[in-house]
Amino acid sequence: MTVTGSTLVIAPAPHHHRRPRAQGPYARLFSYPGTRAFTAGNLLARLPMGMFGISAVMMIAGQRGSYALAGAVTATGLAATALVAPWTARMVDRYGQARVAVPATLIAVLGSVALVACVRAHAPAWTLFASYAATATTPNIGGMSRARWTHLLRDSPAAHHTAMSFEQAADELCYMLGPVVAAFLCSAAFPEAGTLTAAALLLTGMLLFTAQRRTQPPASPPRAGSSPLRPLMPALALFAPLGVLFGSMEVTSIAHLEARGLGAATGLVLALQAAGSCAAGLLYGTLRPRTLRTCLITLTAALALPWAAAATGSLPLLAAALLLAGMATAPTMVTAMSRVHALAPEGRLNESMTLAVTAILTGIALGAAAAGTLIDHLGPTTPYALPAAAAVLALLICRPVRLSGTSQVP
Repeated sequence: MTVTGSTLVIAPAPHHHRRPRAQGPYARLFSYPGTRAFTAGNLLARLPMGMFGISAVMMIAGQRGSYALAGAVTATGLAATALVAPWTARMVDRYGQARVAVPATLIAVLGSVALVACVRAHAPAWTLFASYAATATTPNIGGMSRARWTHLLRDSPAAHHTAMSFEQAADELCYMLGPVVAAFLCSAAFPEAGTLTAAALLLTGMLLFTAQRRTQPPASPPRAGSSPLRPLMPALALFAPLGVLFGSMEVTSIAHLEARGLGAATGLVLALQAAGSCAAGLLYGTLRPRTLRTCLITLTAALALPWAAAATGSLPLLAAALLLAGMATAPTMVTAMSRVHALAPEGRLNESMTLAVTAILTGIALGAAAAGTLIDHLGPTTPYALPAAAAVLALLICRPVRLSGTSQVP
């Protein structure tokens, strides 16, 4: 307060301006309107992706007493998914996520319920195959979520990189937790509990996800010559050996641990590998993206570690090696998926990503089969060379992406 002549002037009390807190990349990412809501639905619907397979195996084997039948049913479901999923994704791109994903999910859920009913009713075996094949209409929720991020962040490459890293970490988390939750439900409650819970989570999550219309990318009518297969062939050729890597590593780890009487530690060791990939994915989202060749070189080097550790027979060394191998996986997958984004024709992003997932699933099946054959002939340690060989093959396949006359290597 001051006095000037006869005038009393009351000056406002000085105040200190607080410097706004610096937001991290993930806090900025989820500050976009609607992103938290569609992510919540995405995670709910994605968790069952790691539950359905093991739930079906435990339910069918428990009720019918045949792991061969259970394996054949789930293999049929994977084959049906490889055929149906790209078509479903194409419809999602063409007509919009909500319009296609909800009825497709309802068909998949009805297939799961029918499978439970047929198992309980001791229906003929062919009904199990037909019911589980119906679940192939399950939409690629991870692809739809990535498409939303791409639509929202089309003018922010750094934020888009963070979003893709988060999505990869979410994949790892759900595929790590899903089998654990499914096995617990099937053993602690009743054999059908895993399948029924997964179906309920899938439907609930998909309804919540598709209800967020303002973040949904616009539908894209078909265009002549816009098929993603031709431009994606280099990327799909890369994803197949990456799938071989995943499939062979899991089967070899299971066989190696069981051969040494450490079968009880299998779940923990595999979960450690997935946890390493999840953590590395989140960390990678805060860093500047690397080239795909750099990621593949790192992955190839990391995959030599489990082979060397398995030869020593030490469980701690093997667990540490698998953790490091997992940490090299997520950056590679994030960068490889960025290549799909670069090559996908306009309006065909979800279909393109689903084709990439199909290539990975094909590679996983081939890798698991090859690892099983090598285990039978060479024992459970030498096949650890197969994941490293698959990484070398992916490195040899890797080529620069050419866009608009320039060469870019994402």
